[in-house]
Amino acid sequence: MRVFVTGGTGLIGSAVVAELLGNGHTVLTLARSDASARAAEAAGAEPLRGALADLNVLRAGAAQTDGVIHLAFANDFSSPDALAKAVAEESAAIATLGEELVGSDRPFVTASGTPHAPGRASTEADPAMTDGPVGGRGRAVTAALGLASRGVRSAAVRLPRTVHNQGTGGFAGLLTDIARRTGISGYPGDGAQRWPAVHALDAAVLFRLALERAPAGSSWHAVADEGDKVSDIAAVIGRRLDVPVESVSSETYGPLGPIFATDQPSSSTHTREALGWEPKHPSLLEDLENIQP
Repeated sequence: MRVFVTGGTGLIGSAVVAELLGNGHTVLTLARSDASARAAEAAGAEPLRGALADLNVLRAGAAQTDGVIHLAFANDFSSPDALAKAVAEESAAIATLGEELVGSDRPFVTASGTPHAPGRASTEADPAMTDGPVGGRGRAVTAALGLASRGVRSAAVRLPRTVHNQGTGGFAGLLTDIARRTGISGYPGDGAQRWPAVHALDAAVLFRLALERAPAGSSWHAVADEGDKVSDIAAVIGRRLDVPVESVSSETYGPLGPIFATDQPSSSTHTREALGWEPKHPSLLEDLENIQP
């Protein structure tokens, strides 16, 4: 299959591209800079120059391939306005890609987030989160799944709060960055809230499986660790950076504060049983041992 990948040079995307190429697919990947284009070529993919906001480029990428995996996101959490802009940009991109695929029965795999289910681990049957700081992402992905009725084999791979590799990535990576900057490895509240996690190389396998096998309109959970306490995550970060570990205000995390403070474990039982996905790489707490002082 020739696959168009957005975000193909990021932490998750580079793993997805390698997984696709290693399993007989070819890849066309969106590249917003010369450096990204060179990275794509070095990985064995063909670059298509353009940014996520270049909707005509997205249409062209989808038109000339057998399926699409969408991973790109601005990841600007500096302010509520910046985050809202990133969500709006991605929502337009998802809608554009989906419309290009209507009536083709081609696969369209989008990245989403595991939902919050009060008092229990969320499952694949739970609806996407459509409110809060990143609720727009949930609404965009829900609309993409709705294209199943219009001849698109759409599927969502829901990613946990941390997708990691070599001690970097995800919400745990943001905690590490803040600890480096402030000299405190902090956690919101009492730190008992749990975050699910997955290694990027394991997530990449699930994206490939969803591309190849997922039925139209389905959602899947790329969850290896059902939920680590944030205080435990902060403790490893603090030890690796040799900084104190303590509770801090949720305002420390800007627009993500409400999400950081929420207990949100997640299960992948159905995904493992239905697609035969089995995580094999290090857990989050093991991987954080790769953090360098």
